[in-house]
Amino acid sequence: MLHFDDIYKLAANRHGGSDALESKLDKPKPLAELVAMPDDRWLATITKTIFQAGFNWKVIESKWDGFETAFDGFDVGRCAFMDDEKFDALLQDTRIVRNGIKIEAVRDNAAFLLELRHEGGVGQVLGGWPSTDFAGLLEMLGKRGSRLGGASAQYAMRFAGRDSFILSRDVTSRLIAEGVIDKPATSKKAMAAVQRAFNSWMDQSGRSLTEVSRVLAMSL
Repeated sequence: MLHFDDIYKLAANRHGGSDALESKLDKPKPLAELVAMPDDRWLATITKTIFQAGFNWKVIESKWDGFETAFDGFDVGRCAFMDDEKFDALLQDTRIVRNGIKIEAVRDNAAFLLELRHEGGVGQVLGGWPSTDFAGLLEMLGKRGSRLGGASAQYAMRFAGRDSFILSRDVTSRLIAEGVIDKPATSKKAMAAVQRAFNSWMDQSGRSLTEVSRVLAMSL
């Protein structure tokens, strides 16, 4: 496995030097900001990610004001206790993408966030989960959340601003090139290997998980 400095050099050479590369590196929000983030914004971010999956992102973005109105500003209590009348109305609501399975996921994820309120708070649990066990957070989201398996949870956490890796095609290719995995990581064993590699590169660089992930993506 290459030292992070060598991977950084590869990325810098491909993107116009270190200054240009640094300008493209996202940094995660501070924990205090994540903890203070209202629960409805967590639900909105998760929902937008789920609706964007397998769909044209621009369409979801163009309709987003309609989503906010249709789902009552993503008030967690209202969404969690959505009754059949409200659900049926949403299935006919042209302000949103009328996908029954994904609408149901909004209700289920709102109920999930209500559970997290009693486990220390949504922002504390999701934002404060150690970056050195991000794979564990993804596993938890996949088990307890709705439609948060695969890349959806990775993107949701990144869009929320928490420290994260995204196993995009380029990141996966770099991980394969470094001998960390031999194919896209789907098993618990493979995810553990991915986490160990990221932890090593974070230790070597002193950088966040988000920054390491971005550098890996841009190294190809």
